[in-house]
Amino acid sequence: MWEYLRLHESFIRALLAGQYGEHPPERWEALLAFHETQMRRMQNERLIHLLVTLFVATFFLLVLGFSIVRPTWPGLLLSLLFIGLLSAYLVHYFRLENGVQRWYHLANEMHQRAGGCGARYEGGKVTAVLPPPKT
Repeated sequence: MWEYLRLHESFIRALLAGQYGEHPPERWEALLAFHETQMRRMQNERLIHLLVTLFVATFFLLVLGFSIVRPTWPGLLLSLLFIGLLSAYLVHYFRLENGVQRWYHLANEMHQRAGGCGARYEGGKVTAVLPPPKT
């Protein structure tokens, strides 16, 4: 998953940097449609991982509560297992979320190149990017 996210992002960044040549607005529209398809897939992954993370957190809290009420070695070991699993899922979800957020900014720039309006979010400010007026 991380390899896919990284490879797609580097491909889009290379397109935006002009490493594959200059493209007319029509081609940017097709590239944007491809990128948005990939974003939808990653958003589905993000939703699934959020649900799994919430379930693991719920089970961790249940096991921890049981271990506090009736302390046993298996209960404490299960609590440790769940906290390790929950930590891994939180790191994974955090990285997935940040990757998709970066893709949103790339999509904005691609939309601008396709001739549409957009915005840049840099330095805590929003800058509108509007297409030139048609004459």
